[in-house]
Amino acid sequence: MPATAAPATFSSLRPAPAGRAVEILDQTRLPFAKAWIPLAHRDDAAHAIAAMQTRGAPLIGAVAAFGLALAMAEDASDANLAASTALLAATRPTAVNLAWALARLEALLRPLPPAARAEAAWVEAWAIAHEDAAQCAAIGTHGAARLLAEISGIDASSGNPIGTGTLAQAGSAATATAAPRPLNIMTHCNAGWLATVDHGTALAPIYRLHADGVPVHVWVSETRPRNQGLLTAWELAERDVPHTVIADNAAGLLMMQGRVDAVIVGADRIAANGDVANKVGTYLKALAARAHGVPFFVAAPVSTLDFACPAGSAIPIEERAGDELRQVPGRDDADRPATVRQLPAERPVANPAFDVTPAALVTALITERGVCPASGAGLAALYPERAGALPR
Repeated sequence: MPATAAPATFSSLRPAPAGRAVEILDQTRLPFAKAWIPLAHRDDAAHAIAAMQTRGAPLIGAVAAFGLALAMAEDASDANLAASTALLAATRPTAVNLAWALARLEALLRPLPPAARAEAAWVEAWAIAHEDAAQCAAIGTHGAARLLAEISGIDASSGNPIGTGTLAQAGSAATATAAPRPLNIMTHCNAGWLATVDHGTALAPIYRLHADGVPVHVWVSETRPRNQGLLTAWELAERDVPHTVIADNAAGLLMMQGRVDAVIVGADRIAANGDVANKVGTYLKALAARAHGVPFFVAAPVSTLDFACPAGSAIPIEERAGDELRQVPGRDDADRPATVRQLPAERPVANPAFDVTPAALVTALITERGVCPASGAGLAALYPERAGALPR
């Protein structure tokens, strides 16, 4: 496959029709309008990430990589390589995938002569995108098997490797004997194909179960103040996956009532000890899940694992603009974009975009290499080449 071509399955990122550029879905216009916007220059990519036209930790890593490749196409000097890397790195501080992708490209480009950098950067950006899609597909396979094993007592991976129909057979057995209803899974934020290059992280196992015929229903937490849960609902509707949107604060009640079989979320950074940074509100769901004996899973690819970060206390937490709390975007009665102010402009607000869930509250981490405990030892078992840097 040519280095500039993308697989047909890519959903959130695609080559532009003409020229060396890419297009992304403008997530600020979802769920009411599906619009693609071009990224033809470095500043286009930086703005898209900072303004959350594109979001989701794995996806912003890929978009940042393309931003650096676009920068090299315009000026491949050492000075512009350093300046462009710094500019793109500053757009979102919490998601480690962004810094990971930029560091990967910079390490590749720095030794090269400037004349060779533009092509090398473009090829590597597509390599990052392809890898993300493949890793998320693997997360879907591993996560679906673990959800069935945890919720239904069916080990879909025993005896035979997972393939087309295997999960469906396991799910049918579970539905017929132990759980004559859909698997009820709760999510928080958006960790589907909109947040990755394809497939998703937390939603990938759900899509895999649904595709294999396992009955599943998703409780979609609205995830204020950015309302990324509405993006999850849009995605699930596109795939015909049954779902129900809930207010964030309804999550604990649903768990108390026994209406949630498992919670699965994505991550913006996972520390070396297994602590997880994710969209604010994740920690509260983890606490409620522990109180009511509900499994709590975190799904993420290797680019989200920060082996240099010892614990969650060292993860920087992004503080976003106060007007995200003071104002609510939507559509008016004439179906026109509108913004409603719910607090005066001078009202003090705090708007941390993420929180940290301690590893002790996480049932397991689901990565492209498999499922492991949320701990240094667990990560070392899946990533032995990094074991020397991990706490035990």
